[in-house]
Parts: sequence; structure tokens; C-alpha cells
Amino acid sequence: MATAPRPRTTTRDPEELARRLTAWLGTRLPGAKAVGVSVPESNGLSSETLLFDIEHPRPPVVSCALRLAADPAAYTVFPVYDMPRQYRTMRVVAEHTDLPVPKVLWLEEDPGPLGAPFFVMERVAGRVPPDVMPYTYQGNWLHAASDAERERLEAASIGLLARLHDQVPLEAAEFLTLPGAGAGAGAGDALRRHVTAQRAYYDWVVDGHARSPLIEAAFDRLEDLWPDDPGTPVLNWGDARIGNVVYDAFEPVAVLDWEMAALAPREVDLGWTVYLHRFFQDLTVAFGQRGLPDFLRRDRVEARYAELTGHTPRDMDFHTLYAALRHAIVMLRIAYRQVHFGEVAVPADPDTLILHHGSLRAMVQGSYWD
Repeated sequence: MATAPRPRTTTRDPEELARRLTAWLGTRLPGAKAVGVSVPESNGLSSETLLFDIEHPRPPVVSCALRLAADPAAYTVFPVYDMPRQYRTMRVVAEHTDLPVPKVLWLEEDPGPLGAPFFVMERVAGRVPPDVMPYTYQGNWLHAASDAERERLEAASIGLLARLHDQVPLEAAEFLTLPGAGAGAGAGDALRRHVTAQRAYYDWVVDGHARSPLIEAAFDRLEDLWPDDPGTPVLNWGDARIGNVVYDAFEPVAVLDWEMAALAPREVDLGWTVYLHRFFQDLTVAFGQRGLPDFLRRDRVEARYAELTGHTPRDMDFHTLYAALRHAIVMLRIAYRQVHFGEVAVPADPDTLILHHGSLRAMVQGSYWD
């Protein structure tokens, strides 16, 4: 499933983190201890997660998850980790929607206690579709489910996006407006700012490294496909995919990972949902398995979203290409991170560091959805 062994996800010492976490917790809740501190196997490559229980003289025990900004010395995936912004986003979503967002408990902006800012939220029990090996592969709970059960999960998951986009007032999310030219958070401005931010991220990724002709061709192709009317911006989840949802049976019980939230047209989230599934599905087929070809299909996602919101998704060739492009920049950064840690060598063609370079090239050429 990868061009190299799975990249290391942390350079921190879990035991040291546990000791420092317990010391910090005592300042927020006297007499409390952090027990059972662990790092999940699915820990990400951006911000890190710690799982623990709070043991306190007054029961009950509270199960928590802590999101810790990446170690700045560990060749981070993103240039900035704004934990207050994530914390505030989760509070806004909880206040204005009926989405199952975990309750946030504390925000710590001082990097002193754990080496970087972090926030703590209540942990919700359930199961998450796996990324490694991905849920499209045989041998996991979602792949083993019936068609009806996956249909139930798909419907509920698209419902999350529909309700998020419809329920959060634009003024409550204006703090998520990205920097850049434009008079405000209007539709065209919001999309242009979003793409401009991705160009800046790409320039940061390739600073000191070989540039990617494929990514640059994809940016050019975006300009050719630019929507005539991008639509009214809404609060975008940003990393809108089922791998960031906790499910009880096949119903969502927690929506996670808000670090990429921003104001953007609805289709930015929808394109990401559609393409991130296709990313896993394409890899699964390439490795000789059937995968889940009827799950999260683009036409079904678009139709269900339109039925729920009254908004028919448009310019989806643009938005799925944009999702694949954004994902390619992240994949390139992760590859250069592996180079930094001596896990891979730089190939002659830097585009081959992008795991989905074939599908991205097909999108640029306009043949992917044929």
C-alpha cells in the first residue's frame, strides 16, 4: 500500500508525555491523575493523539483524547498547527449544529507542559473505518458489512456534511476566513483564497526540494475549470472523510479532525469526500482486490447531498481534481519527510513520490471519470 515502510508518526517519548500530562492535569483538576495513557496505532502524521482516563476522587472516570500539535523539530506535515482555531471550530459546530462533536474540555496554548499547544476532549467509544490497511481492503468491519449496512453508514455520513453546511451561520465561522486578496468571504473570494493557500502550502513543501511538474500542471488545469459561480461559502470540515468519524454500529457518534476547516464552497468538502474514498478504492484495485466499487460513488454522493440540502453539487470535475491535488501536496510532504528520516531515497522523477500520481494525471488530462 505504500512506496516505503509506514512513516514514523512521532518523535516523542510516550512515557515522558504521560508523566508531563499528569503534572499538567493536576493544575486544571486538583487531585486528578491521567491513567492508562496510550498512543493509538492510528496516530496521525500531523497533530498527535493521546488517549487517557481521568482518575479523580469524585467519580465517574472520564475518558479523554488529547490532540497535541506536531513537534516542530520533527519535519512537520503542515507549516502551522493552530490548536486554538481547532478548539474554537469544534465549539462553534457543537453550538450551532446537531452533529456529534466531542465535548472539548480544556485548551492549553502554552507549549511548556507538553512541548506544544494542545486541547483535551471527551473520548467517544466506537469504531473508525481504518486507513491502514484501508477499509476498502478485505479483513475489516466495514468491508465485511452487508450492502445495506454500508448504505446506512454512507447515508448518515453524507448527512453530516449536509447538516454542517446548512446549520452553521456564516457569521459564526468568519474567523475561518483564509488570508488573501478579496473584499470578504464571498463565494469567489473564498474559493480563490482556498486555492491560493494551497499554492502557498505547495511552495513550502518543495522549498529546498525538487518541484512536482504534475502538481503544477494540476494547478494550471484548475484555472481552466474554474467555476463561473462557486456558490455561497459555508463552514467546511476540511478533512471530510469517513476515516475521521467514530461510528456506533453504522451511525456516526463523533466527528473528528477539524484542523483543515475553512470557509469555502460546499463542493470543496464534497470533492474531498468523493476523492479520498476513490484514493483508497483505486489503490485496492491496483493491488488485485475488488474493493468497494459501489460505496460512496460520486453520483450517489451528489444525489444524496442534493436531496438533503436542495443544493445540487456543481463543477465537481473541478472539485474532485482539487481534492486530488490537495492530497498530492500532502503526500509529497510526507514523502519528503520520509527522505528526511532516511526511510526513502529521492527518485529521479519526484512525481512518483505521489502515491496516486496516475489518477491525478488522468484527472489533469480529463480522462479519469470516463
